[in-house]
Amino acid sequence: MPALFNFEVHTPRRVFYSGKVQAIIIGLDDGEIGIYANHAPFSAHSVTGTLRIKDEGGNWRTAFVCGGILEVKEHKNVLMVESADCPEEINIEHVLESKKQAEETLKETNLRFEINKAKKRLHHAECRLKVLETAKKK
Repeated sequence: MPALFNFEVHTPRRVFYSGKVQAIIIGLDDGEIGIYANHAPFSAHSVTGTLRIKDEGGNWRTAFVCGGILEVKEHKNVLMVESADCPEEINIEHVLESKKQAEETLKETNLRFEINKAKKRLHHAECRLKVLETAKKK
């Protein structure tokens, strides 16, 4: 049986995930990384996107996470993020509307602040859609 390690995902509002896992895969500033038991300790900024968790039973779970900090330690690995959603929590209609509004804003505005805000909303919507698409394939 593969070695397990403790992993937790915290948001400001809740503990999103807590349990023993075989592996996690998450995006960092310089690319994706896979973490397995006995990984060398480090801390890094995680990017908004997909978090994949291989649970105790070897099943892969996918979630949307919004930027944060990953701490890999000998006794526990913790991901602290702004928000996290599993596929069941993502409202497809809301995501599609948010994506549409962001695209419209990008076409209509020249204000840098509004452009940056719309790009962020668009990216979040696209990442949530990717999580939903991945969940459908299972």
